[in-house]
Amino acid sequence: MLAFSRRLALGLLGGALLLTTVPAHADQLADIKAAGVLRVATFDSNPPFGSVDPKTYNIVGYDVDFANAIAKALGVKLQLVATNPANRIPLLQSGKVDLIVADITITPERAQVIDFSIPYFVTGQELLVPASSSDQLGAYAAARIGVVKGTTGEQQLKTRFPNGRVLSYDDIPLALAALRNGSVDAITQDSTILGGLLAEAPDRAKYKILPEKLSREEIGIGVAKGQPALLAKVNEILLSLEKSGEAGKIYDAWFGPNSKFPQARAFTIASK
Repeated sequence: MLAFSRRLALGLLGGALLLTTVPAHADQLADIKAAGVLRVATFDSNPPFGSVDPKTYNIVGYDVDFANAIAKALGVKLQLVATNPANRIPLLQSGKVDLIVADITITPERAQVIDFSIPYFVTGQELLVPASSSDQLGAYAAARIGVVKGTTGEQQLKTRFPNGRVLSYDDIPLALAALRNGSVDAITQDSTILGGLLAEAPDRAKYKILPEKLSREEIGIGVAKGQPALLAKVNEILLSLEKSGEAGKIYDAWFGPNSKFPQARAFTIASK
């Protein structure tokens, strides 16, 4: 009996050790398919990438359409998790979402903690300023500039304008409010987001977007580290959407000539 108990104990111990060495999410793609749900972090206050439709109260936007297309290709339901720039990566790292589809710029720093798909959008960082202000980007080298927390804009401004003062806000509407009340001299974001913000502002005539860009921004889908199968599948779906023309249709819906934020599509989704 003692020998049997010892063997049983050793067997249980070995099983426990085996369980501790197996990752909780060895194959996230398989987990998503098994659960039948794709959980995606996306914006709910950054049109046209993601915002709440005032009629349906659903989150809609360019990113949402891509998230829907990926879920459809995987044959699962889509669950959107509203986020802001600062919380995108923590949501992914904590396992609360499977993907980030929230206008997240691909940077070397971020690539150290998460993986990125091939770019599905390309834009550039610009400044939104009062209409009476200078048109020259260099004129804002020592200005107070509002930026959204957790965006590439923060670091870009500190590098480009070391003598300026960067003030960070939780989201772009708060940054615009700071510009309106004079707390900052300008605000910065991706050109498309600024265009969407200005298009919906009732006082849009009081502001302008400077023509010169601060940077080129390639936007990718965030995937947790150590998930090659999921990353490869996301890239495969993105390339398929481009080849079928669906990616172009999504773009036109939000940035085409008949949209609120018309901007010519100067990129295609392609393998690197």
